[in-house]
Amino acid sequence: MVSDMEVDMNGEDDSKGGMWALEQKIDQPMDEEAGRLKNMYREKKFSTILLLRLAFQSLGVVYGDLGTSPLYVFYNTFPKGIDDTEDIIGALSLIIYSLTLIPLIKYVFIVCRANDNGQGGTFALYSLLCRHAKVNTIPNQHRTDEDLTTYSRATIHEKSFAAKTKRWLEGHVFKRNTLLLLVLVGTCMAIGDGILTPAISVLSASGGIKIDHPGMSTDVVIVVSVIILLGLFSLQHYGPDKVGWLFAPVVLIWFLLIGGIGIFNIWKYDVGVLRAFSPIYIYRYFARRGKNGWTSLGGIMLSITGVVLNDAGTEALFADLAHFPLSAIQLAFTVVVFPCLLLAYSGQAAYLMKNKEHVSDAFYRSIPDIILTASEKVVSNRIRGNLADSIYWPMFVIATLAAIVASQATISATFSIIKQANALGCFPRVKVIHTSSKFLGQIYIPDINWILMVLCIIVTAGFKNQSQIGNAYGTAVVIVMLATTFIMILIMLLVWRCHWILVLIFAALSLIVECTYFSAVLFKIDQGGWVPLVIAAVFLFIMYVWHYGTVKRYEFEMHSKISMAWILGLGPSLGLVRVPGVGLVYTELASGVPHIFSHFITNLPAIHSVVVFVCVKYLPVYTVPEDERFLVKRIGPKNFHMFRCVARYGYKDLHKKDDQFEKKLFDNLFMFVRLESMMEGGSDSDEYSVYGGQSQRSKDFLLPDTNHNTFSSVVDLTVSSGDSIVPAKSPHNVHNSGMSSGQVSSHTEVDEMEFLTGCRDAGVVHIMGNTVVRARRDSTFYKKICIDYVYAFLRKICRENSVIFNVPHESLLNVGQVFYV
Repeated sequence: MVSDMEVDMNGEDDSKGGMWALEQKIDQPMDEEAGRLKNMYREKKFSTILLLRLAFQSLGVVYGDLGTSPLYVFYNTFPKGIDDTEDIIGALSLIIYSLTLIPLIKYVFIVCRANDNGQGGTFALYSLLCRHAKVNTIPNQHRTDEDLTTYSRATIHEKSFAAKTKRWLEGHVFKRNTLLLLVLVGTCMAIGDGILTPAISVLSASGGIKIDHPGMSTDVVIVVSVIILLGLFSLQHYGPDKVGWLFAPVVLIWFLLIGGIGIFNIWKYDVGVLRAFSPIYIYRYFARRGKNGWTSLGGIMLSITGVVLNDAGTEALFADLAHFPLSAIQLAFTVVVFPCLLLAYSGQAAYLMKNKEHVSDAFYRSIPDIILTASEKVVSNRIRGNLADSIYWPMFVIATLAAIVASQATISATFSIIKQANALGCFPRVKVIHTSSKFLGQIYIPDINWILMVLCIIVTAGFKNQSQIGNAYGTAVVIVMLATTFIMILIMLLVWRCHWILVLIFAALSLIVECTYFSAVLFKIDQGGWVPLVIAAVFLFIMYVWHYGTVKRYEFEMHSKISMAWILGLGPSLGLVRVPGVGLVYTELASGVPHIFSHFITNLPAIHSVVVFVCVKYLPVYTVPEDERFLVKRIGPKNFHMFRCVARYGYKDLHKKDDQFEKKLFDNLFMFVRLESMMEGGSDSDEYSVYGGQSQRSKDFLLPDTNHNTFSSVVDLTVSSGDSIVPAKSPHNVHNSGMSSGQVSSHTEVDEMEFLTGCRDAGVVHIMGNTVVRARRDSTFYKKICIDYVYAFLRKICRENSVIFNVPHESLLNVGQVFYV
């Protein structure tokens, strides 16, 4: 028996001797298969009318969270009240320049350009880095993956500064793990924001009830908020596609209303607030308030929460540029969002200049006609009826709807974050449901939904006020900002290949502003800021342990994979009984024979007539087109009837949505056999790499789909006692006749197609490993805790692979074994 070869972290053989050459000849990389798929990615161009429509639609999906910030910013900036009206001017100046520097300049015009073929967010940035440098901690990629249409990347000159940075980043595993940890920290904080955004938005909107009913208890507001949150989370399984058309009109009306109210209040109360556009008032603000002014930055930062959160991996903002191009995002922000927000904050500031005691309810109090005196209200009612109520209650309804839209965006974004983390091997397997046939990114994860709902209600009912939730919100947002900045530095160096001076300027300006905010929120850790830290720490621990266990399990499989020479030494029958049917052996390896297969044939006396090693792997791209998804090749001579199929997915692709996965696999397998016969004249050859992907031109050659007859694995292993199964003219002949392996190899391509069809009709069995991962005896105490307890517990409660792959129970065969890592 030939011993297994050692494999390094990159999946490459260390030995270059005869055995290595034999392995490469038998089980070649899929260069030819992938090379046939190469196409150029082309940017879409939009007409002016379409661009305006997309900009309008982006308002509801992109800017809902940012638009609801005026509900609570001033209250969180001055939670103890306003001592001097000049402080209002200083706070407004900070808000103006925060909105200008971070959302407008940094995110809309710089960070948004770092998109992955139209996809934005932290995971998109990380995917870009994984394509430009070998920083992926799970080495299951191959150079053939670079030929994908969506696998776009820039070439790096060997002597450039970018190349030096690349070598520095790839130089040690510690640096790769640090980068992954940075991405996970930003991701976990974004998940925490997905809990805090619905809490603070809905609670702030519901608080408007007390304005019209001053004697109402705060508990009533809490109950109303909890009811809204319950309804919001309970309806998530329908997806936003059903009511998504309402989002853009609601948010547009919201922005126009708050902008119009702002103009009215500036004109009515104090036009002098416009002097806040001078940055000198920022200096005076800090000089006058000292430490209190510094700590109030936590409230100021809430004015930019929507931008920062959604850049951190959500679909709500900048993350769905495939549906909303960058130009539409920029147009909507500069024309509608930015000016309306400036007017809204300026109007509230003007109102507070005359009514600084109303800072806790500044938004609702500043609505026109609400603040009339008793005599004025009598006169107003005589002339216009109860106009105050007619303005207030519609505004309350719109505010509540806007808060729900903002919450919906962050909840959907959290689902997307979990899905992407799962695709990168950083989160336990969960059930993912696709809620829309039109939009790829609209998904629903039941388990995460109920966890978010419980945590959101606990936060809302536990704090009972906006101030502490705002402190928690600000802490999470500033950490996400910092994580994004550090990743952007690497993007500018490796992807954009900017001059190091430009990178230094970007890093310096960003870090000065963000570190200032970060230092401010540190003072409020004990006032609610600890909440996102605890939530993020729990999710970070889960994600890191799962990723650690996944990497160790993959390394074990790489080092213990079976030599192809050993398989060939067994002969066409593999030393077993070849029974009718097709065995799909699932593995994470894109090359070599997994250890589970040797474990299977060592303990059972039979194997199926056709064996297909199926590798389902996720790549650092947002999606893999259907016609580029499958790579098929033959393993060994034709009479072995062994194949390999690699199914490739992007981090936004949904495998469960691929309900016809088995049919597509066989379609590509049949097409492979036809193309192989056409290229090789139907004879045996040393070359077994022929592309098996389905194209529009080749659909006429595909066999019609037939009904699959499924049967239990017990029957599979006892149907036949012959030494081998051979091609036959019909499924009945496949069941009842046998030929030698030499006769099999002499059959034409048509006979092999009939043979494969007959085996498929006989039954398809999905063979999956039900592995138990244990730490070695000589492992450290921390490794034993992580692997034997935490990782084992997560594997026990997560979804089985058979559920994720949508495998029927009656055609599933689990093979159990223990891995010592």
